[in-house]
Amino acid sequence: MHVETFQDHFTIGGRPIGGGAPCLFIAEAGVAHFGDMDMAVQLVELAASAGADVFKTQVFDVDELIAAELPEWRDRLRPRNLSLDEFKQLRKLCDERGLLFMATAHNENRIPWLEELDVPAIKVGSGERNNPGFLTRLAELGRPMVVSTGMYNEQDVGEALAACAKGGCEQVALLHCVTAYPTPEEQVNLLAMDRLAELFNGPVGYSDHTLGIEIPVAAVALGATVIEKHFTLDRALPGPDHAASLEPDELKVMVASIRNIEKAM
Repeated sequence: MHVETFQDHFTIGGRPIGGGAPCLFIAEAGVAHFGDMDMAVQLVELAASAGADVFKTQVFDVDELIAAELPEWRDRLRPRNLSLDEFKQLRKLCDERGLLFMATAHNENRIPWLEELDVPAIKVGSGERNNPGFLTRLAELGRPMVVSTGMYNEQDVGEALAACAKGGCEQVALLHCVTAYPTPEEQVNLLAMDRLAELFNGPVGYSDHTLGIEIPVAAVALGATVIEKHFTLDRALPGPDHAASLEPDELKVMVASIRNIEKAM
C-alpha cells in the first residue's frame, strides 16, 4: 500500500510543513490546565516563551465522551474542561504571542467549536483509530490534518488516510506515536517513521510520550517534520499526562535542541 493522493508539503497557519522546512513543534497542553483559566494562560505564556510553534489543547463533552455507567469518571473529568468562550480567549492570546492555536475535538458536537475557533489545522488523536466516519467529518472542515497513529497497524493507517481523502483532505501529516504514558525507550520504535513514509507521500512526524527530551530530538534528526510533546507547569500534579510531560525549563531546552539539530543538519 502506498497512497499518493496527498501533498508532500503544505502550510499550517502560514508555516511550511515538509519539503525541508523546519520542524513544526506542537506544545500539547491537553487538560494540564485542570479547567483553571489562570493555569491555561500560564501554559500559553510558557509555550510562547519556549519558542513553540503551536499551543494545543483538547475540547470535549464529558457526558458524550464518558459512558453514563461511569459517573465517577465523568465527575473526575468535568472540572478539567473549559468553555468555548474561554478557548476563544486562549486563541486570542496565542495570536498575540505569535503562536498557532490548535485543539483536538473528541466528540462530534465539538467539531463546530473547531470552526468557531478557526483552527489552522485539525489534530486527530490516536484514540480515533477505526473511527473513519469521524475522520471524514473532520476532513470536511477543509483544513490540513495532523493524525497520530498510536495503536495503529498498517491497515488502520490505510483506513484513516482513506477517510481523510473521502472528506476531501489532501494535506495530511502522520505522526508515529506509542500510547504508553510514559513510553519506555525500548518500545519507541522511531524507525516506524520510515515505514509511514513508505506507506504515503505526505509529511511524517512523531508524537512523544517518553520521559525527557532525547527521543523527540532524535526523531528530528531522523527527519520528523512535526513533533508533539506534552508539557505542564509542574510534573507533580495529578493526572495521566503529567508523568510524560515536560516542565518549563525542559520545554525551553527541548525546543532549543531541536533548532540546534536542524542547524547541524
